[in-house]
Amino acid sequence: MLYDKILALCRERDISIRRVEMDCKIGNGTIRGWNTSSPRVNKLKAVADYFGLTINDLVYDVPKP
Repeated sequence: MLYDKILALCRERDISIRRVEMDCKIGNGTIRGWNTSSPRVNKLKAVADYFGLTINDLVYDVPKP
């Protein structure tokens, strides 16, 4: 679910998940690993900040106004 949401954000912005990982200084394949494991808060925060979102917006389905 989290991985799918990040993938959708990447597609909207025409960037790769690898680019997000590099820009956020997290390891290659880390985001894909979030399909089966929970992310560390600091890494999740870095990705949320990258997209201009809060952690809650990134993790939960929050309706858009």
